[in-house]
Amino acid sequence: MSAPFTIAIDGPAAAGKGTISKAVAAHFGFAHLDTGLLYRAVGAKLLLGMDPVVAARTLTAEDLQGGDLRSPEVAQAASKVAVIGEVRAALLDFQRSFARRAGGAVLDGRDIGTVICPNAEAKLFVTARAEVRADRRFAELNAAGAAVSRAQVLADVKERDARDRERAAAPLIPAQDAVEIDTSDMSIEDAIAAAIAAIEARRS
Repeated sequence: MSAPFTIAIDGPAAAGKGTISKAVAAHFGFAHLDTGLLYRAVGAKLLLGMDPVVAARTLTAEDLQGGDLRSPEVAQAASKVAVIGEVRAALLDFQRSFARRAGGAVLDGRDIGTVICPNAEAKLFVTARAEVRADRRFAELNAAGAAVSRAQVLADVKERDARDRERAAAPLIPAQDAVEIDTSDMSIEDAIAAAIAAIEARRS
């Protein structure tokens, strides 16, 4: 087994960090964790009436498999539970343990490079203009048959951005040593290539 190598990829919703993270993990043969799914799973339980702190403390791998975790309602609930310090603390150990597994790991989220893995060997901050991200998310939801307007999606994106950036616990900000990649005017292939190049530079 090779030594641990942690890649932290942060950024706002629909910037492309999930797609980039999966491609990076496949390229290097690393394990991948979408940490947003942890918060979405807790958010889904909140919508069912469960206390979010209890939900975070009792989260199981099966809870991350729900097909509705990508819905707009769950996304908003996830953003709301993410501001709760006890929820973040409950999920901290799980994420850090995953990050240091032998063979390497890629984690994507909002605070990986700043809070979860401040000593990660490579850090990226993937971003894009709000309007571009809203268009991407609207296309995804439209394809899934969701009855939402582009204006509503843009409003949701901006609302979530504000909540993520202004929360007291682990706000969404780039780590000082993160390489920033703005995907607004990039193809998926170019964004992935830029991410791999940045990580290769840290591995050399």
